[in-house]
Amino acid sequence: MPWTRVKLNAFGGPKEMELETVPDLPEPAAREARVRVLVTSAAFTDVMIRKGMYPDVKDKPPFTPGYDMVGIVDATGPGTTGFKPGDRVADLTTIGAYAEHICLPEDRLTRVPEGVSDVDALGMILSAVTPYQMLTRVAKMRAGQSLLIHGAGGAVGTAMLQLAKDMGIAAFGTDVPTKHDLIRSLGATPIDADAPEAALLEATVGGVDAVFDPLGGDSLSRSLHALKPGGMLVAFGFQNEVLGHGGSIPMDFVKLTLWDWLPNGHATAFYSIGAMRRKHPEWFREDLGVLFEMLAEGRIAPVVAEVLALAEVRRAHERIEAGEVAGKLVLRVTEQ
Repeated sequence: MPWTRVKLNAFGGPKEMELETVPDLPEPAAREARVRVLVTSAAFTDVMIRKGMYPDVKDKPPFTPGYDMVGIVDATGPGTTGFKPGDRVADLTTIGAYAEHICLPEDRLTRVPEGVSDVDALGMILSAVTPYQMLTRVAKMRAGQSLLIHGAGGAVGTAMLQLAKDMGIAAFGTDVPTKHDLIRSLGATPIDADAPEAALLEATVGGVDAVFDPLGGDSLSRSLHALKPGGMLVAFGFQNEVLGHGGSIPMDFVKLTLWDWLPNGHATAFYSIGAMRRKHPEWFREDLGVLFEMLAEGRIAPVVAEVLALAEVRRAHERIEAGEVAGKLVLRVTEQ
């Protein structure tokens, strides 16, 4: 049976991705499930992978991108006991989800609860687990504290703002003016994306307990200076370098390490969802389960910018790079 996937022919721009028809379905190996993918994402992590700039991906093209997915099991391999055909599941795939079918080890899959839509469930995997773990596992924030996140109007940012509100944490978010109303609607205070250190301190009334920075480069310094004494800077991306706005990924790691050593009253950390999952796989499954419960209870609701067909993958990536997407951009792969 023929099926379709996206093939990345070489590291580079969106034009390096093309749809490919494969003649025969993949067969699941022992303790694997074959999943018919329903939805996947176009996220900035996918852009980094497409450009060959994502540290956790060592594969070389050609390969199929796709960082997360929700789908339905349609076949199982020998010895698979946890899932059966018809089960709806989710996973953080890192690559491979831009495809109608993917085979995955059953111990990586998480069951999606009934009553939760495919698109909403997708919004929990990368875009909500990331801020949830940064808040609870890394910065260990608690009610009454305050935070600042850059890129607050994106998929991770909007989830972070909702989680902060649920936890009783005051939130501030930088982004372009067109996303300020969205930020306000999520209970946070918007700040201009390019606000300098002095403006950040003024807007946050003297600084915050934690800053979450996906930009890297020069942004890290202003983030550090927006902290209260004893605060923590958590970096979780390198958007400036990826988009050609300056910065160096190796130098960012050096600066974060140095600042953490210095007796400056601040702590620093770098968060990677992939590295965290490799070190603590049980945390990922536990945290995704908590988020699915929050979703079912109406305590969090993904902000979805648009749902596009998989065939529009190039346009989706162009929009992500342009920084114009408010919330999460979803790619519909197959219908349920």
